[in-house]
Order: sequence, then C-alpha cells, then structure tokens
Amino acid sequence: MLLDHHDDPVRTGRANVNGTSLHYRTAGSGPAVVLLHGVPKTSYHWRHLVPKLTPHHTVVAPDLRGLGDSARPADGYDSATMSDDIAALMHHLGHDTYSVIGEDWGAVIGYQLAARHRDHVSALVFAEALFPGFGFEDHTALTHDNVASGMHLWHLGFYFQPDVPEMLIAGHERELITYMIKNERSHPDTATPDAIDEYVRCYSMPGGIRAMLSIYRAMLVDAEQNRQAARKKLDIPVLALGGSAFIGDRNESQLRQFAHDVTGHVFNAGHDLAEEVPAEMADVVLPFLR
Repeated sequence: MLLDHHDDPVRTGRANVNGTSLHYRTAGSGPAVVLLHGVPKTSYHWRHLVPKLTPHHTVVAPDLRGLGDSARPADGYDSATMSDDIAALMHHLGHDTYSVIGEDWGAVIGYQLAARHRDHVSALVFAEALFPGFGFEDHTALTHDNVASGMHLWHLGFYFQPDVPEMLIAGHERELITYMIKNERSHPDTATPDAIDEYVRCYSMPGGIRAMLSIYRAMLVDAEQNRQAARKKLDIPVLALGGSAFIGDRNESQLRQFAHDVTGHVFNAGHDLAEEVPAEMADVVLPFLR
C-alpha cells in the first residue's frame, strides 16, 4: 500500500485512455507531478518517494501500459504510444500542466511525453536510463568494457527474441525479477520482500511477461522515435539523475543531446534510486520542481 505524508492510503482508480485502461494512484495537493516507473517494476516503486512529494504536489503514479494492474493490450508498447497514454490520463484527471519524473523505461517514456506534449510538461526528471538510438544498443555487445563496467545488458537481446523468453521465464518470474532488481542495486537489501512480492504478483498475471517483453521488442521503433524527437531540443528544465554504480553521469551527458537546460546529480547508489536512496532523491528533486 502507498501512503501519503499523513500516512493515509493514496487514492486509486482506473481510466480508459488512448485505447487502453490504466490503473493509477494519486495523492497530495499542489502542482501536479506524474511518476513513471520502469521494468520490472510497477507504480509501487514510488512508495518511499510519494509521501515526500505529497506535502507540495499532487502526485499521479500510474502503472504503465501492460504493467502492474493496468490492462495488457496486444500492441502499443513503443515509448511514443505509451507517452500518449500518460498525456491522456493526465488530461482525464484534469491536469493541464505537470512535471514528469521517470526512471528506467519510464524515463524514456517521460522524455517522449515532454517532446510530444510540449505545452503540458513543465519539467522533466530523467533517472537512470539510456536512450534507444543513442547508445543503448551498444551495451548489448559482449565486450570486455561492458562486462567490466557492469553494463553488459545481456537481457536485451534475449528479450528481443520471440517466444523463447516466454517459454523459459514461465514459472520462474520470481527468480528473474529478484535477480534483475538485486543485481542492479548498490543496496540490494532495499529490494524488500513486499516489493518483490508485488512485482512478482503483477508480472506473473496473464500477459504480464508478454507485456514486459513487448516493451523491449519495440526498441528499434523507439530508436527512430527518439531520433525524430531529438531534432528539436526540449526547452524545459531537465534534471538527470544517476546511480554511481550503474549509469551514473551518463544520464546527464546524453540528455544534453535532447534538452537545452540540463543539470545532473549522481547518487551513491545503483539503478533504482527511489527505492535505494529515496530521501536523498527527494532532497534533490523537490528544489528542482520548485
């Protein structure tokens, strides 16, 4: 359960938007901010950050298309379509302008949201992600540098292959999710049993793994979408956040290709900042949003 700063449960709902149904959580008051989680997570990823934001902001934390308790349609897993889902959700909830905080795949989707809906997004926090079309694919290669740096993203090629991953993952969702989350963190104990249970629950539901793999299988489409969007840089403030043990300051350097006004911060952490160092993350994000 997610709680606000009063320790009250956040509100939950569903919205039929952009040809799918999104489950979302919302709480707080003030300027709106939407939180976009990555893979293999759900909006539960934000449980520590939400109560730090709700004294100052109306927070909306959706489960992305196909993930969490959102619907799992057959298609639409490219980042542009998934960003349009979020724009439609925020319009449905009555938020005309809002900030975006995204992590992992949610950061790439957050960038597309800012690029495609420029009149509505006022600021972007981009945490721990690499852009398809701008070097992400390079880390799939089996090279000494990738292996030595911990950035050999072997699973991308595996996930891209049709049918075989579904066959091998079925019945082993807990083992895969636990390994992926703990292996990418400096502080693996922050992958608490309640979070693992929630992620396993959602990804083990019918279509859960298929939807997850569909996001990766859209990478070549995403790459072209990112190349098109990058032709016009973002004018809004962008905060690029990295974990020292994973993507680190590369978050900031790559964002400079996409936006004019970029600042960066690197935490002593791995890939999942909002679960590993939520207090430190809030201390950086809140002044930026103000």
